[in-house]
Amino acid sequence: MNLPEKINAALTRQEVMKKNTSGWLIVLVLALLAAGAYLWWHNRALPPPEIVEVAPAAVASGVVDPAPPATPAPVEPAIKYPVEVIDPAPAASPALPALAEANSFVTDALTDLLGRKQVLTFLQLDGFVRRAVATVDNLSRPHAPPLMWPVNPTPGKFTTLAGEGNYTAGETAISPDNGLRYTPFVLFVEAINTAQAVKLYARLYPLFQQAYVELGYPKGYFNDRLVAVIDHLLAAPVPTEPLKVSLTEVRGPLKPVRPWVTYEFTDPALNGLSAGQKILLRMGPVNERRMKAKLADIRRLVVGAALAKPAEPAAR
Repeated sequence: MNLPEKINAALTRQEVMKKNTSGWLIVLVLALLAAGAYLWWHNRALPPPEIVEVAPAAVASGVVDPAPPATPAPVEPAIKYPVEVIDPAPAASPALPALAEANSFVTDALTDLLGRKQVLTFLQLDGFVRRAVATVDNLSRPHAPPLMWPVNPTPGKFTTLAGEGNYTAGETAISPDNGLRYTPFVLFVEAINTAQAVKLYARLYPLFQQAYVELGYPKGYFNDRLVAVIDHLLAAPVPTEPLKVSLTEVRGPLKPVRPWVTYEFTDPALNGLSAGQKILLRMGPVNERRMKAKLADIRRLVVGAALAKPAEPAAR
């Protein structure tokens, strides 16, 4: 083969290689485009992968701990005693005012239920709903400030057996006659129609619930708290003999104007009771039993027990 023929043959082989190379390049580009299209579609069809942060030390050692389990969302406290069960079909009633403007509305409702004389004698009407909620919440605690009570303080002086028998002014016992001071209030409570009072409570319940939330329980349910406090009060011991008390030592130049309010139980177990249970004990065993009977009646209604369907008679 002469030189021109060799040159022509070389040029022919080069052109063929160019054509073959171009063909492979086209196939490769098409394959890459197809793969890219598939991955794009696949990634859109699947959720995005979870990104797990790995500590540098774990990367260096080649050991990666599994991701910690997700923290479950907080569960709202379940309502044990919904107020709706008290009166499933309440009669139509006017809309409730806002809590801040409810004084006159609540006063009128209480007056209709209890009578004007009784209401003025025994109840603190200014902010009654807030007072009732705060006091209920405090009764199971060590202290229930009288300034927040929804009822007027019991008149008269706390009486003891100081100077009688072996009792002294410093260490004595509660006089059995001390309970007489509480008798008018106990009679007032016993005269209340429990069913009507609980229905009024259910009607006004949104106000009580709002006051409870404002007290610092945004997720609490006041009716559940009421039942828990009633159960706590029903568990108070009933004394069988005069309760021994002693005056609390007050140091300093200023002496209390009413020293008899500084008495405390000498029995550490009794002195460690809640404010509400101590109040029941100071009322005397007779009044305590009568108040507990009323509390049990109220509890029965606020949990809806009175609305339970009576059992069907057994078939014969």
